[in-house]
Amino acid sequence: MSNIYSIIDKKKLDAVTKPISKAHGLPNECYTNKDYTLIERKKLFEDKWVAIGVASSLPEIGDAKPFDLLGLPLLIVRNKKNKIKVFHNVCSHRGVKLVNKPGKLKNVIRCPYHSWSYSYDGDLVATPHLGGMNKHTHQDFHKENNNLKEVRSFVWLDLIMININNNEIPFEDYIKPLSTRWSKFWQVKDRELIKHADDFGYFKLEAKCNWKFAIENYCESYHLPWVHPGLNSYSKIEDHYHIQGLPNRFAGQGTVVYNPSLKGKIKFPTFPNWPKNHENIAEYVALFPNVMLGIHKDHYYAYWLEPISNEFTLEHMEIYYVGDQAASSKKFQSLRKQNHKLWEDIQKEDVDIIQGMQIGRNSPAYNGGNFSPAMDNPTHHFHKWVVTNLVS
Repeated sequence: MSNIYSIIDKKKLDAVTKPISKAHGLPNECYTNKDYTLIERKKLFEDKWVAIGVASSLPEIGDAKPFDLLGLPLLIVRNKKNKIKVFHNVCSHRGVKLVNKPGKLKNVIRCPYHSWSYSYDGDLVATPHLGGMNKHTHQDFHKENNNLKEVRSFVWLDLIMININNNEIPFEDYIKPLSTRWSKFWQVKDRELIKHADDFGYFKLEAKCNWKFAIENYCESYHLPWVHPGLNSYSKIEDHYHIQGLPNRFAGQGTVVYNPSLKGKIKFPTFPNWPKNHENIAEYVALFPNVMLGIHKDHYYAYWLEPISNEFTLEHMEIYYVGDQAASSKKFQSLRKQNHKLWEDIQKEDVDIIQGMQIGRNSPAYNGGNFSPAMDNPTHHFHKWVVTNLVS
């Protein structure tokens, strides 16, 4: 794999980590160069905890979903103990991709090539005619040495998080700084109440741009008056504050005037222990590299990114409410529909902008840009995280 400095001049990357008043943003190559993307996949995705879906999308034992992470084939399975497992989606025999579309497995994970079969825990359980016709074993072949390769995984607030190279700290420790921050809003027992909406709880957007633009944009509120005039009419730019996590794993913004104006005589139930003096606070945090989270007194969302290439990204929105009634009953359906439209419209406004940023990165006149020392701190925080991990 190419050294990062053979693709990007060291001075360009060094400039990113300078104090914000002197720093430049990530150089164009970080968004346009395909060789760079291979290094980024290793350093920012394989070496880190990343999201690849939600557990609630595989509700039953035997449910399976393939997922390709920038060309790396993975497989998510709900096993017979009702636990989520993640494997490299490749047969140990001749390397064929095992599962090509979401669905329910028929008792085993079966290879379409020679019918080698694996349990839901990845154990190789069947090798037809391995030793010759109607001889399914061979004295020189040991099944236990040919199981599927499992990927380290952890389910947190329904998000399926993975660490492919198994070299990051435990996820409980990785998420602790953010979890501790949010403990002043959410007690652990309140977090257990979240339920994925049965309807109007998901949407997917296509963004013809690099995944990093979505994170950069999400981190800051500087753009609100011009990109989100509707949102800015009731949650103004001056009502927001910066969030920069230490250690540097997350960044974002918060508002002190969250007050949903959905139509109807009823309101969503709120988290029981959300403090009264914080009821108008909401926080929007990007957990690097590919998750954007939003917490409010009456709902929570996880907006996770699926990078397809260096210039194309799928954005997945998952919306959760407090308890089964709010998430699934007809009583709250109108509110769910309105809230779904609210967030979809906002995210579409962002997609229009970040696609323009991708086009702009083709200009040789652009040097990575400068930062507002007062307004761009969370975005600079993310850029520093990228460079620090690229060169480590």
